[in-house]
Amino acid sequence: QVQLVESGGGLEQAGGSLRLSCAASGFNLDVYAIGWFRQAPGKEREGVGCENANDGSTYYADSLKGRFTISRDNAKNMVYLQMDSLKPEDTAVYYCAADSKPLYYYNGYDCYRYLERWGQGTLVTVSS
Repeated sequence: QVQLVESGGGLEQAGGSLRLSCAASGFNLDVYAIGWFRQAPGKEREGVGCENANDGSTYYADSLKGRFTISRDNAKNMVYLQMDSLKPEDTAVYYCAADSKPLYYYNGYDCYRYLERWGQGTLVTVSS
């Protein structure tokens, strides 16, 4: 069964850091693009970033560049989102997503829109 499960969310103070994890099962992540997106209460989904499998290139939303970093550990079949210098406006449910098309390349931060596999999300709350 193909599954993505996020963890690592919680309550953090502004200026702090959190690392979200996303565990994949039922398939190997190493040949698939991965993405993160978020949804704040009462707002639409927002792309966070995307990482391609073929060359490791990454794209981030302009507002998050320099603060958020996507990485993966193919040996562990895990994806991570490191979030630094957190702000109250980062409060949202964060989701990871993975492609089902091997080595498909995306040249934008909002690739999640085209990825078929989504996790259930993990809540991040940043207090001021």
